[in-house]
Amino acid sequence: MEPRFLLLSDVAAELNVSDSQVYHMVRSGELPAIKIGGRGQWRVERARLEEYIQRKYAETAEWVADNPLVERLPD
Repeated sequence: MEPRFLLLSDVAAELNVSDSQVYHMVRSGELPAIKIGGRGQWRVERARLEEYIQRKYAETAEWVADNPLVERLPD
């Protein structure tokens, strides 16, 4: 069974980005997370990560639709 909550380093590995990028995403509110424990360690719920990924797919699809790849005509 997969854990419900992930470390920021686990999220970084899942998204293939740096730990600092994930930290920025969490601190900016882009990726929902919680702080737990006396030292305030961040955790991201797996379900929230999956929602984030789906949201990014939708945003990317919208961007692609608004910015079609157009073949350049020879000059």
